[in-house]
Amino acid sequence: MQNFDAVLFDAGGVFVLPDPTVLGPLLAPYGGATDIDMHVRAHYRGMAVKSAKGSAEKSWHEYNLAYVESVGVPADEIAYAAHVLDSTRNAYVWRWPLAESVAALAALVAAGVPVGVVSNASGQIEEVLQRSGVCQVGHGAHTSVRVVIDSHVVGVAKPDPGIFDHALVYFEGIERHRIAYVGDSVTMDIGGARAAGLYPILLDPFDDHLGADFHRIRSLLELL
Repeated sequence: MQNFDAVLFDAGGVFVLPDPTVLGPLLAPYGGATDIDMHVRAHYRGMAVKSAKGSAEKSWHEYNLAYVESVGVPADEIAYAAHVLDSTRNAYVWRWPLAESVAALAALVAAGVPVGVVSNASGQIEEVLQRSGVCQVGHGAHTSVRVVIDSHVVGVAKPDPGIFDHALVYFEGIERHRIAYVGDSVTMDIGGARAAGLYPILLDPFDDHLGADFHRIRSLLELL
């Protein structure tokens, strides 16, 4: 892993997850566990399967199946539980903050590292990050970042590298290859960052991508 002059982050799967205190009770009638750690694991398992299948950004079928299986839904209930999950999960459920990631972001900013967020979202992510205690643009109660780019707002989404152009104007003077981009999707984040000339890093806390041809970290604390 090389040194960097700045770091951009995805939001979902990096700073916030689909809220397990919502999805746990949702899936419990179908045999799913409510244990938060199991739901955290389920997200990354779902993302790994989604990436392995090459699913498009808006295609979550494979993710849903892997998620409900990971939280213990029995085989005869998986298909229906996945349908219920797909029908219930929305942009505003991505709000459960990952404490370790929030702490790492604060430490990076305290160390003087320029940071920002680039996320495929639905127009809500800047507010969600602020309400979840992750960060805000400029001064405020939480960690200050230079910019939060929401794909719905700017009209282009990963893996299209053009989304990063909207963020890079806030990092003038820093060469692209000196900027890392950290995400949790091989297709969207690794692919998009590579196409944009950034240095891609996958947040892979459970080593779901052993042997991959890109750098992986298990925690944002490794960036420090």
